[in-house]
Amino acid sequence: MPAQLTTVRWEHLRPDDFMSRLDSCPLVYLPIGLCEPHGHIAPFGLDTLKADYYCEEAARRFGGIVAPTQGYHIHECGFHRPWLEEVVGETNPRLGGMPPEVVCYHFLYQLRAFHNAGFHAVIVVSGHAGGSQNDLRKTAAAFTRATSLPVTVKTDPEWTGGQYQGDHAGRYEISQLLAIHPESIDLSLLERQHASGSGGRLALGDDAGDASAAFGHAINEVIISAIGEEVEQLSLVQEEVGALNYEQTEAIWHDLKNDEAGWFSHTRG
Repeated sequence: MPAQLTTVRWEHLRPDDFMSRLDSCPLVYLPIGLCEPHGHIAPFGLDTLKADYYCEEAARRFGGIVAPTQGYHIHECGFHRPWLEEVVGETNPRLGGMPPEVVCYHFLYQLRAFHNAGFHAVIVVSGHAGGSQNDLRKTAAAFTRATSLPVTVKTDPEWTGGQYQGDHAGRYEISQLLAIHPESIDLSLLERQHASGSGGRLALGDDAGDASAAFGHAINEVIISAIGEEVEQLSLVQEEVGALNYEQTEAIWHDLKNDEAGWFSHTRG
């Protein structure tokens, strides 16, 4: 007789194993990341890799299921546009960025999928920070008003509760990945930041050379513990409701676009 699967990933679970985890803890985690430069020393997908890790570890320790990763994020608009010019310059950033309207429309339908699958709460962990999470929160709030499904959206620095200050490809982020995937970081390439013809700085933080796996482990454990505290506070007992169809979801989107408070004002433009 086949053994029960031990994976926490939705895409790897068979139906019986999915239902077993769902019945035990009807909570879904959504990792969100982005491919963007983190210097020559680190992979483009640093944001995605750490979001995957936090969600998978949380599901293993506290219960729940990890949804398929969202590997594209908001970029190249708002303050992100001049930031790219400053820290990358003319070098091709090989960026997986999309405008807020596209990302949030897709996110809305991800939430619909979670609702219809029977989850009673959603925790979104974004490895990409800097303000675009506010657009996701606006979308999540609109969905919660319409369905009562609670959705928490936080970037990894926000999960630290102020204990650690996030950065971009500096000591904070490079340390995080050194603790998760040490083989993906090559600190010997730090010198390329200053070398002529090296392809530019590629958004590398000035203190990246101070990164360490030990520091990254400390950050990571604080983040995972904070997610666990969030799980403990969630009320996962909800009255079962019917599935949300496309027309109802489009109505949520319509209301969101006509919100008098402004539509995705933080990163649009």
